[in-house]
Amino acid sequence: MTPRRTSQAGFTLIEMMIATMIMVAVTAAVFTMMNPAQGTYQTQPEVADMQQRMRVAVDVMTKDIVMAGAGVYMGASSGSLSGYFASLMPYRVGDVQDDPAAGVFYRADTISMMYVPPTAAQTGVNKAMGNGNSQEIDVDAQKNCGANVHSQLCGFKEQMRVLIMDTDGTWDYVTITNVQNEALHLQHSDKLTGSYNSGAAVITEVAAHTYYLKSDIANNTFQLMHYDGAATDTPIVDNVVKLQFSYYGDPQPPTLLPGAVLTNTVGPWVTYGPKPPALGVNNSADTWGAGENCTFMVSNGQTVSRLPVLAANEGEVLLTQAQLTDGPWCPDDARADRFDADLLRIRKVRVNLRVQAALASLRGPTGVLFTRGGTSTSSNRYVPDQEVRFDVTPRNLNLGR
Repeated sequence: MTPRRTSQAGFTLIEMMIATMIMVAVTAAVFTMMNPAQGTYQTQPEVADMQQRMRVAVDVMTKDIVMAGAGVYMGASSGSLSGYFASLMPYRVGDVQDDPAAGVFYRADTISMMYVPPTAAQTGVNKAMGNGNSQEIDVDAQKNCGANVHSQLCGFKEQMRVLIMDTDGTWDYVTITNVQNEALHLQHSDKLTGSYNSGAAVITEVAAHTYYLKSDIANNTFQLMHYDGAATDTPIVDNVVKLQFSYYGDPQPPTLLPGAVLTNTVGPWVTYGPKPPALGVNNSADTWGAGENCTFMVSNGQTVSRLPVLAANEGEVLLTQAQLTDGPWCPDDARADRFDADLLRIRKVRVNLRVQAALASLRGPTGVLFTRGGTSTSSNRYVPDQEVRFDVTPRNLNLGR
């Protein structure tokens, strides 16, 4: 029988190299297809986080801006704060780093607002003891506290932030330090900047909010911040790289309402802003002439507006930085808490907000897509900045429109 030959042949070196090259090519093709999916997997959670941060920032600021100017709602002096002073200001207001105290009256990335929250702490002022130099003020008994003499100021308590204001434009923002029910006295943290008239002035609990952009390049910290007007600054949202406020206002100046009697303690008297004194009467709260204040003057024996007409139409107009910082000043330019009279025109706030990806590895070079550049070199892993613009109309500043 012929013996069977068994083949002992294997793969040649050339065949192995060809097979290896084919395998590498296939593997490279697979990874090329998988890489974009991997980039998407890494970027989508960051995109969702950015959108959530934007929602939080928009919601928080909108809720407070829309409430700006809400005034007292008990007694004869009820109405918007715009009848007393500017309750919405483009700078920081409060006990710590107060901008007006430093001579700063405009910041594009800062907004402050005040409003009266739902509260029982509202009553009339009898007089400012010591003509503005006292840290104690006489007030009326609250009408909703009952007959008990020991609880006639039941709504007020120590450490409460309150607003004291008069129809002549005088206002103070202080902290209650002691409540004396029997004597109907409220002691407060700072000396008053002026005196208050019995029957016209009120004191009420107030909510104060300031929002601003914190940009700390050295520590790579960019945050939307909130200040409570007292002592606390709190971060709200991280990685905010742009915050800008624009203001739109009434182009028409304030005017006297038909039939208004300026000697009356109960209004309304004017379309907006503090009422002027009657003709021939000097206002002890300011240095304007007889019958005049920061928004009204006397011309040919008539009370007329001091502010100009900004536009002939009835729509809102953009209020520039120059218009909001050039006066006239209320109550006057000698007061530490003065504000530009054109702030009383504000009817709408436009907010521009921009956030960036938290990880530098998801940001490309500085440019249109990125306010602050990162380290990413692949467009598959870019997470561009997200920006939103929205308008807020404070309802209590638009009651007459």
